[in-house]
Amino acid sequence: MGLFDRISRVVKSNLNDLVSKAEDPEKILEQALLEMQEDLIQLRQGVAQAIAAQKRTEQQYKQNQNESERWDRNARLALQKGDENLARQALERKKNYLETANTLKATLDGQVTQIDTLKRNLIALESKISEAKTKKDMLKARSSAAKAQEQLQGTVGRLGTSSAMAAFERMEEKVMMQEARAQAVGELAGNDLESQFAALEAGSDVDDELAALKAQMSLGPATSSNQPSLPQANEQSTAAKNPVVDAELEDLKKQLDQL
Repeated sequence: MGLFDRISRVVKSNLNDLVSKAEDPEKILEQALLEMQEDLIQLRQGVAQAIAAQKRTEQQYKQNQNESERWDRNARLALQKGDENLARQALERKKNYLETANTLKATLDGQVTQIDTLKRNLIALESKISEAKTKKDMLKARSSAAKAQEQLQGTVGRLGTSSAMAAFERMEEKVMMQEARAQAVGELAGNDLESQFAALEAGSDVDDELAALKAQMSLGPATSSNQPSLPQANEQSTAAKNPVVDAELEDLKKQLDQL
């Protein structure tokens, strides 16, 4: 392969790539439909011209046929008058008009066939254009939907790595931390309240026991009916013999009185 052939192939491939990238389905469909409509207009004009030509040929055919019939009548009239030479001339005119009429009849038959073909092609082209319009609208809608989907996917993809999305994620994590701290504070407050009530209940038990103890001790050295009475002399002698115990006992009484 020569150098120029390779260069030509590279240029063509690049041009084809540029054209393919530049093709917009919506614009191409519009252009294709416009070209089809232009073809339809030209075909209609062609049909109209063919019909007009057929009309002219038909008129010429009828005129020549009428002239042929007229000269036939003239030839008959000349024979009736005994003028054979004039009758011969009339028949020659009749023959010329008749030949022209026959030629025009063949042309007219061909024109009729051609016009029928053109009319069928016109109907087929109109049907194709109507179908193309429907398909164009459908393809344009699909193209628009595909573009919107592509744009949406690109936007979603950019959001996944953008700073705005990262900011939303950070704020979400921050809010979750605030909620966790609030829940922890609530749990601690509940535990502290329960401990306070537990302390109150424990203090109440201690107070009740202290009151019972004070009531017992306020009765003094009264003896129970079940216990034998001790001689007072022995009690005084014991007090005299234990001064440390007496002092401790007095101190304990003072403490109890202060309560």
